[in-house]
Amino acid sequence: MSIQVGQKAPDFILVSSALKSVSLADFKGRKVVIHFFPLAFTGVCTTQLCTMRDSFGYYDGLNATILGISVDSPFTLAKFKEENNYQFDLLSDFNKEVSSAFGALYENFVLGLKGVSKRAAFVIDENQEIIYAEVLEDAGNLPDFTAIAEIVK
Repeated sequence: MSIQVGQKAPDFILVSSALKSVSLADFKGRKVVIHFFPLAFTGVCTTQLCTMRDSFGYYDGLNATILGISVDSPFTLAKFKEENNYQFDLLSDFNKEVSSAFGALYENFVLGLKGVSKRAAFVIDENQEIIYAEVLEDAGNLPDFTAIAEIVK
């Protein structure tokens, strides 16, 4: 079951595409928009993160941080970030612990892959509480970007 609105966000420490440790606690006092995505370099995942890239200024102007999380390695994520000019950190949940803690993990995915992040979006407030949660069962769907932007306002 996924994390619900009103719950405290599970803290985590993950390795970023810049090979640095990033903790959710690092962003206390800011809103955080987390986008879980199944796999780098795939069509819908690229669309999801490019949509956030293209609206980056909106979130930055609202004291909000964007983070992308997948089970890809930090090295894959670094190349994905570079090729798409993302201004925000991509975090590697290679061990699947954070995706699982947020209830955003497919046990079985396409092509027989197991343990892949679900497409999901969460907004965490300045006190690290969940104020928006959307976990999609169909990886072909995109999060509700309008609802995310409204809740961050």
